[in-house]
Amino acid sequence: MFTKEKIKDLHYSVSGKITAEDIQKAADKILTEFGKTAKMRGFRPGHIPLSMLRQKYNASAWGEAIDKALNSDLQNYVNDKKLRLAAQPKVNFDGYNIGKDVEYSMEFDILPELPAIDLEKITVTKKVAKFDEKEIDVALENIRKSRSTAEKQDEKYKAADGDVAVIDFKGFIGKEAFEGGEAKKHHLILGSGAFIPGFEDQIIGHKARDEFDVNVTFPKEYHAENLAGKKARFEVKIHEIRKHILPELNDDLAKAVGQESVAKLKEHIRKIITDQYAEAAQREMRNELLDVLGDKVKMNLPESLVEQELNMAKQEHDAQHAHCNDKDCKDHKWDEKQEKKDAERRVKLGLVLAEWGTQHRVEVTRDDMQNAIWAEASRYPDPKQIFEFYNKNQNAVTMLRGMIFERKALDTMLTHVKQKEKTVPAEELFKQASAK
Repeated sequence: MFTKEKIKDLHYSVSGKITAEDIQKAADKILTEFGKTAKMRGFRPGHIPLSMLRQKYNASAWGEAIDKALNSDLQNYVNDKKLRLAAQPKVNFDGYNIGKDVEYSMEFDILPELPAIDLEKITVTKKVAKFDEKEIDVALENIRKSRSTAEKQDEKYKAADGDVAVIDFKGFIGKEAFEGGEAKKHHLILGSGAFIPGFEDQIIGHKARDEFDVNVTFPKEYHAENLAGKKARFEVKIHEIRKHILPELNDDLAKAVGQESVAKLKEHIRKIITDQYAEAAQREMRNELLDVLGDKVKMNLPESLVEQELNMAKQEHDAQHAHCNDKDCKDHKWDEKQEKKDAERRVKLGLVLAEWGTQHRVEVTRDDMQNAIWAEASRYPDPKQIFEFYNKNQNAVTMLRGMIFERKALDTMLTHVKQKEKTVPAEELFKQASAK
């Protein structure tokens, strides 16, 4: 048991002693249990004398007994004082010698009590965007484009924006061809911006079998330093031009994308866009409420959690800027003071949401998890990889569950605050929501 304690805010330093007699009693129980199935030459399982088990396994049994005693002392202490650990404690002791008492010390932080938060005194702005019918037309046009077919045109047809040009090209700096500047029968979508600025524009207006030069200047920020800012000439030959033919907007197209008719398809699109408006507005309110909570809630923070959060931020920062230098990344320098302030804010908000959500019985259901994983998987060409990732990575599942819990806690909080509506253009709503 602990014999000394020192408390400063949320930080506890305690020390204690485990007698050799108590350790050996616990070790004997461990050895006796182990002996029920252990095999030793000359003895049947369950009939090995304790003295023989001590002779061979006492050292490891002592180590296990000490671990159990430390955990028991800690658990009894926090239960008696009704404390909640913020993280695993740091245990210090100078090993052990069999037959000797063990003196040890522990340091740990506890979670703070959540201060009272009067949500009814908080007001957030709910940004409302008026639905624009043109968005349905844009969505329908995008569906038509996604179902378009690129048909080869005759030799009289002149390439236009959006067409596919099948070309050979070879690039030169001066009279010297440069590495990586040549391809045969490359399919280039004109207007896609896939090539150097100005290249695609000079293809427009040409026909199949045309051979000509394209003159461009590489951007100063081009990734290949030997080409950056330099003028180049490309010898180009067009093999064929393909024009995208869009299908008619009719019930057959609607059925091809899972709807009964064009009317049902429009209704479906309207719902999707309306839901997107609502979610964007909800994100904005969540962010605003977080800002209010970050400013208004005052509480002591477990230093161990702040340090852990800061270390994670530093690792992520270093990974992102591993190949940076002063020239490439002007913002890559680590600002310890600001980063610690940000870490403290994240820890505070995390504790507030965790405590408030627990008090108000916020739960993450199986459907919540499945929907979140499906939503993420749908953004990738091969969704199976995302499902396999979560199946094999329990830490990722835990992190995702935590994110969903915090979001649901915030949404529940928002039902208690006052909301004032403000009408904004849809562009502004999505710009503000995506900037957070």
